[in-house]
Amino acid sequence: MDGVLAKGILGRERLSRAFEKPGFVAYTVAGDPTISDSVQIAKALIDGGCDVLELGVPFSDPVADGGVIQAGDKRAIDAGISVDGVFEIVKDIRKYSDVAVVFLVYANIVYQRGIDRFYNEAKEAGVDGILIVDMPPEEAGEVYSASLKTGIAQIFLVTQTTSDERLYGILEMAFGFIYLVSALGVTGKRSEVSGEAYYLLQRVRRALDLAGKDVPVAVGFGISEPLHAEEIIRAGADGVIVGSAIVSIIEKNREDISRACSELRNYVGMMKQAVSLK
Repeated sequence: MDGVLAKGILGRERLSRAFEKPGFVAYTVAGDPTISDSVQIAKALIDGGCDVLELGVPFSDPVADGGVIQAGDKRAIDAGISVDGVFEIVKDIRKYSDVAVVFLVYANIVYQRGIDRFYNEAKEAGVDGILIVDMPPEEAGEVYSASLKTGIAQIFLVTQTTSDERLYGILEMAFGFIYLVSALGVTGKRSEVSGEAYYLLQRVRRALDLAGKDVPVAVGFGISEPLHAEEIIRAGADGVIVGSAIVSIIEKNREDISRACSELRNYVGMMKQAVSLK
């Protein structure tokens, strides 16, 4: 069996295991605040109990992200992160843990690198899934082909404005998990989970049943408190995704990474306990 494909099969297994019980997906910007600090932060998130580590590949114009994550991207870019550096971070993580690793990346980075090259290098580094946040599913043909060749899970966003036609198209291609966006707008902490998020979750659940698909659904954008996580899991989600709250902890403690790691371990442990209450 081709080595890249074999790693892809292992990656699918890692993502499948991550959602055997309700999972917690922890997002951090690769290279924030420095490359070496970023590796230590990733290890802290893993030690805290995250089931999936989502790494943001820094980009100069992260239009889907709010101010907190945009600032994290800038810190990483100012510290000299590159795509090669992001792959090296994944390789360091793989020496430490078998946790599922997912990229959140913008299309420009993938296309500039070359689709096949990006996916092959991602798989060789140990990446299990890729979400290209600004790529419409209707334009995903080339990257979806690359995902099938490498075994990397192609992850798609589903939002409140996703039409039924687009939703069923996404379900045809989705594996790994579906990223359900709980609120319109950019990423960022919010005081509560909107009622529309629960409606969307049930809509996606019905569509999965009709399509005969069994793909985990993880909810992100605005999730930050244990109560948010518990409510979403009780409503039928398979996992929750937290980014801005984590990046905020890093920003607050960027001059003291030991303290940042301690707070992150505690925060992830608290959120993991919340999603485990189902």
